[in-house]
Amino acid sequence: MADTGVDKKRRRFLIGATSAVGAVGVGAIAIPFIGSLTPSARALAAGAPVEVDISKLESGAMISIEWQGKVVFVVNRTSDMLSKLPSIVPQLKDPKSELSLQPEYVDKESRSREAEILVMLGKCTHLGCAPQYRPEVAPADLGADWQGGFYCPCHGSRFDLAGRVFKGAPAGTNMEIPPYYFISDSLLLIGENGVAA
Repeated sequence: MADTGVDKKRRRFLIGATSAVGAVGVGAIAIPFIGSLTPSARALAAGAPVEVDISKLESGAMISIEWQGKVVFVVNRTSDMLSKLPSIVPQLKDPKSELSLQPEYVDKESRSREAEILVMLGKCTHLGCAPQYRPEVAPADLGADWQGGFYCPCHGSRFDLAGRVFKGAPAGTNMEIPPYYFISDSLLLIGENGVAA
């Protein structure tokens, strides 16, 4: 056999060098790709639970909080507001919240862990509009039988002060109760079921 002048050591070196450069290139491409699959800090924060200080929430007042890109209503209901809830049961589609989304630990009538503090998503269950908080009794635009609650201006759905939908409203179910619990008497955490304080 004739010597063809092939330098086998050089060939092995070139194959090894090419393989090493290729491996580095694959790594340089793969690392950013794999990194793009993990959620950003902003995305992680958007899904994180939200602490709400309710120490300054006056009796009868409501505040709105953002959690996971959704509006959450927190209402400090008065004893008068709570006393009216049983009287309107015959007017409601789902008075015991059997068809509606809510955690098992909330009371069926007040739809809360603690009767005074109502925590629910601020979204109408008809087409997702934002209902208005209307705590006044018998306003001219809602009628003499209105005992306070939430009114959706988009299509007229009406909800009581526990977020339960009235019969005849376009909305089919009660407003949704998110997971939440009380860290202390004045601080609640929206986004986790937790154990009540």
